[in-house]
Amino acid sequence: TGFPGALDVYVTYELSSPYVLSVRMNATALDKATPVNLAQHTYWNLGGQGSGDVLGNTVQLFASQYTPVDATLIPTGQLAPVAGTPYDLRAPTAVREHLRQVVGGSSNGSTIYGYDINYVVDGDARALRKVAAVRDGASGRALELWADQPGVQFYTGNFLQDVKGKGGRVYGQYGALCLETQGFPDAVNHPDFPSQIVRPGQAAYKHDMVFKFSF
Repeated sequence: TGFPGALDVYVTYELSSPYVLSVRMNATALDKATPVNLAQHTYWNLGGQGSGDVLGNTVQLFASQYTPVDATLIPTGQLAPVAGTPYDLRAPTAVREHLRQVVGGSSNGSTIYGYDINYVVDGDARALRKVAAVRDGASGRALELWADQPGVQFYTGNFLQDVKGKGGRVYGQYGALCLETQGFPDAVNHPDFPSQIVRPGQAAYKHDMVFKFSF
C-alpha cells in the first residue's frame, strides 16, 4: 500500500547444488511508474542454533563506499569512502572489532550500537559479482554472497531480543546478521542515487543473488 502503481512480482528459489542457493526476484509495473526495491532479509548465524552471538564472525564486504545516514537512519544522499572509518570491512574483520564505534539506532533513550548501513558494492552495479564473505571460526562454516544490485545493507541484529527460533533456542542482541542486497534506500528522494523506478512497458525489475556455503 502507498505506492503509485500495481506490480506483478515473483521470486524463484533454486538449490543449484547442495550448498548453493540462488534467489531471483522479478517485478513488472502493470499500470503506473512505481519505485521497487526488494530485499531478502534473512538472518544468518553460521554457528548454528544455540551457538550464541555472531560477534566473533569475520565479515568482508567488497565495498569501498557507503551511504551515510541521519539520526533516523535515512540516507543523506552522500556517498562516503569507508577508508579510515569503522565501516571499512574490505578485509575480513570480526563483527565485534568496531561495533561500539557505530550507532545502529536508539531505544528508550539509550544508544544502540551495531551496523545497520547500506554499502556501495564495488564493480558494475547490474552485474553478478561478489558482495560479501562471512566465516564462523568455531564451526568453520563460511558464506559467500553474490548479487547484481548496487548496494547491500549490513545489519548486526541490534534489536533482536528474546526471539524464539529452531528447537526453541532464543536469539538475543547480535544473535544473527543480515546482508540485504538492494538498491540504495530512499533513492526516490536522491536524484544522484541509481533510480529504482519501474515503468509499464519498459524493462522489468530484476534482482539476482547467490548464496554459496562451504565447511
